[in-house]
Parts: sequence; C-alpha cells; structure tokens
Amino acid sequence: MNIRQTEEFKSRWNQFRGAYIEADVVNGPTSPELWIEIENFCENLRNRLTTETLKNVSGIAATRAAYKACGKDPSRYRPASEQLARRVLQGKELYSVNMLVDLGNLASLFSGYATGLLDADKIVGDVVLGVGHKDEPYEGIGRGVLNIEGLPVYRDEQGPIASPTSDSTRTMLGEDTTRLLFIINGYDGDEAQLERSIDFSIDLLKRFAQSKMQKVSRF
Repeated sequence: MNIRQTEEFKSRWNQFRGAYIEADVVNGPTSPELWIEIENFCENLRNRLTTETLKNVSGIAATRAAYKACGKDPSRYRPASEQLARRVLQGKELYSVNMLVDLGNLASLFSGYATGLLDADKIVGDVVLGVGHKDEPYEGIGRGVLNIEGLPVYRDEQGPIASPTSDSTRTMLGEDTTRLLFIINGYDGDEAQLERSIDFSIDLLKRFAQSKMQKVSRF
C-alpha cells in the first residue's frame, strides 16, 4: 500500500509530515494493563496542561491552522486529537472501544497528532491525502453524516476513508480486524516528534495487539 499527498493539499499546507504503519494484529477487548497505562497518562496530562494551554501544543495548533488553510473552521470541526485531549482535561471519562482504538487514542494523546486506525482489508488500492469537496458523501464514526468540504481527507479508489476529525465507518476497525493501517498526521512538520510517535505506537502494537510485523513508511 502507498500513501501520497495531492498537489491540492500540498498547495494549502506544505509542512505536513506523515507516517503510516502496516501491521498484522490481534484485536479484542481492551486489556486491564492497557487501560491502566491510559489512565496514568491522562493523569499526567491533567498535571501538565489545561484546556487553555492545550491550544499551544504544536501538533494540535498546526492541525487547526491546516484546517483553516484548507477552508474549515477547527472550532466547529475539531481534530480528533484535540477532542480527545479536551475531554481528558475536562475531567471526563474516556470510553473504551477495543484494544486497537484505545491504543490509538493513547498514541494520539502522547503526540498531539490525530491518528487514523483503519482496517486495511477494507481499503481498495492506494491512498491519497487531499482536501474534501462539496457534497462528497462521508459517514464519520460517532458523527453520522459529516460535511468534509474543506477538511483534509484520505481517499482510496472508492472515495473518502478518513479525516483528522473522524475516520469513516467504511474502514472502521472491528474485533475481527487482523490487518491494520495506522496513520500518524504530523501537521507541524516536526520530524523528531513524528519519529517518537512512530516508536511509541509500534511499542503499543507489539505489547497489546500481538503485532509481529510492522512496515513503516513516511509521506
């Protein structure tokens, strides 16, 4: 599988640095050990940040700026990384979905980057990162029909499959998922932070999703 950026996207936001991990995985209910790590990280986050200082986190600030450059209001269509961190900082509980979704959320909290976790068997052909168009059909996980015009959007040969606000229901993970595409969105262009996020994510996949094969690519 390959992922590339369209010229339209690069003309709007040329500092993007992304990576994707292809991995064989075992999904299922979230283990108590992973949930303890998530809870501990959330406590650490609350000790370091507030909902006001959160907007200064490089990955979140850059994603918001990229939304504006592509034509979307980031306050109405918050990036998932910001939504998640704000929920933690407001003292609200996180919902446990399954092992892969929850470890993806932890990776996002760690880096400040929006992550996309997709079932690779549901993706058709190669993937491109572009900008959403008017009236483009899209159903986001937990969001219903989502207006993706002006959002950064990933597409396969059949149409949109992911955005930093919400991944598509078409490629969503299930407990039967065995092939994972894990996308890390570095809108701030910080290559050192991107590498840290890759390493952190692979470690989680090995320890909690029994992943023995990972292919890492950057785009």
